[in-house]
Amino acid sequence: MPGLVNAYRKGNLGLANSIGTGVADDKVTYYYVPDMIRFYLSEEPILPNVETWLASEPEDYQFILDNLPKLVVKAANESGGYGMLIGPAATQQEIADFRAQIIANPRNYIAQTPISLSRHPTYCEGNFEGRHIDLRPYILYGESVKIIPGGLTRVALRKGSLVVNSSQGGGSKDTWVLNQDL
Repeated sequence: MPGLVNAYRKGNLGLANSIGTGVADDKVTYYYVPDMIRFYLSEEPILPNVETWLASEPEDYQFILDNLPKLVVKAANESGGYGMLIGPAATQQEIADFRAQIIANPRNYIAQTPISLSRHPTYCEGNFEGRHIDLRPYILYGESVKIIPGGLTRVALRKGSLVVNSSQGGGSKDTWVLNQDL
């Protein structure tokens, strides 16, 4: 975003994560979000998390190893869609390789139930075809919290892919809500 760094340097803008960091995107942190809501807000989460297991927790570790073909497994120290296993789409060899990696370093892995991503018509190679997407909403926080009518939609440009990260061949689309009175 042009001007972001200058606005930050002048003290006109606060950033939740400093430029180049992704604290809120940490995969292991995701596991603790419901507990953080309970602790800091003294209330139950309004929206449920995707079921998440942490391989460094003994019960979760065994569950992950027993259910690898059914789970999405992510390396905690990777970003951009790297270090992932999508169990339902994986080969037996890929599952065996991930099993060995989890056993060697359980602290580096989380697992989640696969979720059904929405699909959107996308123009690819001269045709419109359905592609998986996810929405990143824009939220401004100051004296009040404002959810901007739109966001960034990340698109899995490879046919059949569930990985929307740009580093894995994904793309993006601006998303705008044109009428809030619907």
